[in-house]
Amino acid sequence: MLDIPPGAKGTFELTVTPEHLANRFKDSALPPVLATPVMILIMENAALDAVRQFLEPGESAVGTVIEIRHTAATPVGHRVTAEAEVTRVVGRQIKFKLAARDEIEEIGWGTHERRVVDLAWITRRLASKGKS
Repeated sequence: MLDIPPGAKGTFELTVTPEHLANRFKDSALPPVLATPVMILIMENAALDAVRQFLEPGESAVGTVIEIRHTAATPVGHRVTAEAEVTRVVGRQIKFKLAARDEIEEIGWGTHERRVVDLAWITRRLASKGKS
């Protein structure tokens, strides 16, 4: 892992389609709006985008903590953009400030942590779990 500077930024965009809606994941009675888990996915991808250039071959950064507020609904067809900014790096642990907005307003914000990991180590760890 290369040094990751505080202030490094990343973005990720997604246009909301029917498969991203809360009424698909949870209660079908919910209105057709962006599901919170999908907003979190967009935010996590922005965080990964902020640090990808600092990762060595065979490394990635996995999510370990997320604290999010989903503050506004987004309908199908709107584009959601998430932005992530590195706020602190301690060893292999990276902290981020996150925000997401649709074409009209901010729809969510929060904080996130990721840890730089060796992909070969994860593969070995998964293999050690085997099948139940």
